[in-house]
Amino acid sequence: MNKLISLLLKGMVAVLPIGLTIYLIYWLLATGEALAQPLLLWLIPDQYYFPGLGLIASSIGLVIVGFLVNVYGVRYVVKASQDLFERIPFVKSIYGAFKDMMMVFNQAENKQMKSVVSIEWNGAQVIGFITAEQTGKRLFGDQDLVGVYVPLSYQIGGMTLYLSRDRLTELDIGVEEAMRLALTAGVQSQSAPKESL
Repeated sequence: MNKLISLLLKGMVAVLPIGLTIYLIYWLLATGEALAQPLLLWLIPDQYYFPGLGLIASSIGLVIVGFLVNVYGVRYVVKASQDLFERIPFVKSIYGAFKDMMMVFNQAENKQMKSVVSIEWNGAQVIGFITAEQTGKRLFGDQDLVGVYVPLSYQIGGMTLYLSRDRLTELDIGVEEAMRLALTAGVQSQSAPKESL
């Protein structure tokens, strides 16, 4: 019986990550299509609509929104609506969770993350990311403190610590891999890069 359960768990470990990833991608594509389809059918004749047009329109719409967020007037409106959501009880918890989740997914692509560092914390080593060198100088003057983002494992979010540069040890690892290690508490899949012969 234990052997059967062990095989079942191994099968789940092999299938679930792939299955859930495929399902999430399918769900995102289907949702984009379903949201845009009624608007497109209102704008264009039915004979011009084809499956996938809604997804194309959704993608173009998101690119336009991304561009408009950088425009001063639109940026002000977005900031005002964010402030509003962050003031409403219960809504601010949901909004904050989604906002933090998107920020965590975006961290690996964040150009402000210059390097991966290790911080000694109560005798342990913690992975962090240098994010705010100039902010540390502005806030704390000549103390030579730099902002280090420390993500929390199996959670959405983290904390920013301002630490003296001499307390940081730079690690020879990429930001994306380090973020994955930090968020998954160091659990890695068995697939490692093959050594060159």
